[in-house]
Amino acid sequence: MSSTPPRAPSPSDKPLTGRGKRHRRLKTAGGIVGALVAALIVLVLVWQWDWFVPYIDRKATAALHRPVSIAHLHVHLGFKPTIRVDDLKIGQPEGFGKEKNDFASAHAITVKVDAWRYLTGGGLSVLLIRVDTPKGDIVSLADGTNNYTFPSSSNTSSQTASPSTTLPKLGKIEINDGDIRVAMAKLKTDMHVLIHTVPPKDGDDGHIVIDLEGRYARAPITGHIVGGALLDITDITDTTHPYPIDGRLANGPTYITLRGTVDDPIHFRGTNLALHFAGPDMALLYPLTGVPIPETPAYSVTGNLAYSDHAIRFQKFEGHMGSSDIGGDINVNPHQKPILVDAALHSHQVDLADLGGFIGAQPGAAKKAEPASTRVLPDKAINVPKLNAANVHLTYHGDHIRNKNWPLDNIDTELDIHDGAIDLKHLTFATGTGTISANATLEPTKNAQFHTRFRLDVSRLPLSRIMTSKDMFQGEGTIGGHVTLNSTGNSVATLVENGNGGTTLVLDRGGDVTALLPDLLGLKLGSAILSALGIPDRSKLECLVADLPLKDGIVHTDAMLLQTGTTRTSGTGTVNFHKDTLDYAITTRSIGPQILSLPGAVHIFGPINNPTILPGAELIGRVAASVGLGIVFPPAALIPTIQLGVGKGSACEKAILEANEHPAAGIAPGASTGSGPSSIPHPAHPQTATHPQTSHHRLSPAEIHKAWEKKSNPK
Repeated sequence: MSSTPPRAPSPSDKPLTGRGKRHRRLKTAGGIVGALVAALIVLVLVWQWDWFVPYIDRKATAALHRPVSIAHLHVHLGFKPTIRVDDLKIGQPEGFGKEKNDFASAHAITVKVDAWRYLTGGGLSVLLIRVDTPKGDIVSLADGTNNYTFPSSSNTSSQTASPSTTLPKLGKIEINDGDIRVAMAKLKTDMHVLIHTVPPKDGDDGHIVIDLEGRYARAPITGHIVGGALLDITDITDTTHPYPIDGRLANGPTYITLRGTVDDPIHFRGTNLALHFAGPDMALLYPLTGVPIPETPAYSVTGNLAYSDHAIRFQKFEGHMGSSDIGGDINVNPHQKPILVDAALHSHQVDLADLGGFIGAQPGAAKKAEPASTRVLPDKAINVPKLNAANVHLTYHGDHIRNKNWPLDNIDTELDIHDGAIDLKHLTFATGTGTISANATLEPTKNAQFHTRFRLDVSRLPLSRIMTSKDMFQGEGTIGGHVTLNSTGNSVATLVENGNGGTTLVLDRGGDVTALLPDLLGLKLGSAILSALGIPDRSKLECLVADLPLKDGIVHTDAMLLQTGTTRTSGTGTVNFHKDTLDYAITTRSIGPQILSLPGAVHIFGPINNPTILPGAELIGRVAASVGLGIVFPPAALIPTIQLGVGKGSACEKAILEANEHPAAGIAPGASTGSGPSSIPHPAHPQTATHPQTSHHRLSPAEIHKAWEKKSNPK
């Protein structure tokens, strides 16, 4: 067996000394550092921020619940780093796939921050926000669903903002060629909001411009608003540099301008803004303001716009509405649901026709043609604004009323609307020495009906002031009385025919009866009654008293008296507002000896607009002669009302006392008739009766007297 001879030892086999070991470590470390530097150089050479784009897309999509994508991400590092994303697209949420455009997009968004200020505890400062060609598509469907509500996650829903949280300090904000579409189905709105900023020039700080175009609330809308530069907008400590606003807006025929400055535009404080409204009808302002207003004539008002105590205030406004001037203060609290409106209004010169919309009528002098109605009372549904849209407290005072038909002196009212119910605390008119005052409540019920409680008080109202437009009227007189109504309905006609209440009317020394009655009762009915009474022309009315309870839409008669200088007329019967008919017995007697022959008892019945008049001679042969010749008078109940309405010692007070103490017919009123409908029968078919007149023939006093004589003395 052979063997290999042993290798001779070499110098390298010698043990390493300490110096050798250090050299080897340095060589290894140098290699590692070199490799890292080389790798870093390679990384810098090939680095792309776009590597983070998929991660950003996933996180943004999950947070916004909409597909989000960006094309590129650019970052420039430093103490003031700049970040830019290109071609941002945010898609539509689920349910809005039919929309042609993305929910939001932008060609580029650039943000520059002051990192050094933040790291040194100075807070976050955003030096620049630039948005290039932003677009938006804001949509709300008819069922109320929209694409701009973002669902909150469980993590954020339980968190509340700290009261110490402050907004970052903002610097320059640039917006280039912004276009946001707003489509609201319920508001019948589809418009574009165009936004861009203008850079500083010639000492100007720059400004932002907003233009509106499209349709809002079915009407065309255009707008142009210019605001100050969006520089340090959150710095509310600098009140020496208020933010300017100059805008105009036209929505259909409504025109609005807003000019002035705001010290704190974020919180809308320190305002010095002039707001101007003009248009053909204030009701058209509802889509723009959210405040329901009844129909009005053309208007133009200007006032100061302010915000304090969580309320938007339109203060010290003045202008005109129709031929009336209008001014006052309106405060709106939009944070309450429904919103709260507190309005204190006044006019120096007011035409009542301009206020027609506030009582459901057509405002202004121009009247729209209405379909003909056979009803005696208006049967048009009461027109009220959107009562559930706001809670309202309104006071209004008009110093002087201009109205040729009702020459009233002034008007004063206070009104509350709460949860759709109307509470008219008072509506008061002054006329000479008298007043007209009303109060009412209207509570909504089913089928657009209102449960209504109404009261009207008339005190010492000069008749001559009311009758100034009547050329035939001459004389003086005073009216007093009360009207009450408790009912449910949606028009004057339905409220009366469903109602309970009553009327007490006192007219003291009313002047010419021939001119007065046709105006008080209506031309046809008043003229017919005058013919039936047989009162001579130009007789002077001394007193008219009517006490008429209303029960389920039927007016009964507790008392009725008409007295002239020579005659006294009493009556009893009913008026049925379900059928618009009346059934009355009227008797005229002489107060003292005279040559004049009077017709005696007369029966008036049938349609109110065209009643039948028959002499009551057949009454003599059927019942006692006293029936139908008197009337129930309760002097103890009526005299206090008379004294309050027309004054103590009036002719009416004396007439009631005389009618009971010295009855002209020889029978005390009420001794035999009692209350209720007339007991005088009338033919079922007046046209076939044996009377010489037809149902539509209005008898003259002479014809009534002749018929009376014929019936009283049959051959």
